[in-house]
Amino acid sequence: MNTITVNGREHNIDDSLLEKKLLKYLREDLELTGTKNGCNVGACGSCTVLIDNVAKKSCVVSLSKVIGKSVTTIEGVEGSDGTLHPLQQAFIDAGAVQCGFCTPGMVMKGLDLLSKNPEPDRDEIRKAFNGNLCRCTGYQQIIDAVQIYVERQK
Repeated sequence: MNTITVNGREHNIDDSLLEKKLLKYLREDLELTGTKNGCNVGACGSCTVLIDNVAKKSCVVSLSKVIGKSVTTIEGVEGSDGTLHPLQQAFIDAGAVQCGFCTPGMVMKGLDLLSKNPEPDRDEIRKAFNGNLCRCTGYQQIIDAVQIYVERQK
């Protein structure tokens, strides 16, 4: 049986869907629309999710590549009571959310960075977000948001 786990819930994948892109499956089949489709070619990062806790661009990953794996979307990071993840709150507090289109991918990329490096400096944060595009905030607020999160975790 082809199964994937999305936000802690297991889903059976029919063989006919194995070549479907993960992004389309998340949005169309599971109605998890927080993950955005900005370019559909892996260039913008708005579709970033965690696959086995590693940031990946879901628009270029077919379901066949995630069989047996765990996928976390932006909907999967909230608290059990529905509260925002502390990194999401830091994005709000830093003014790193304007139009919001890139924000889910940015948060997921930030979580990936923080799982590998819990206290990154500004340069490390900037490099980690290479490949995730934002047209509104100019990136400084996004870097600030990660630093706010780090400070709050101390």
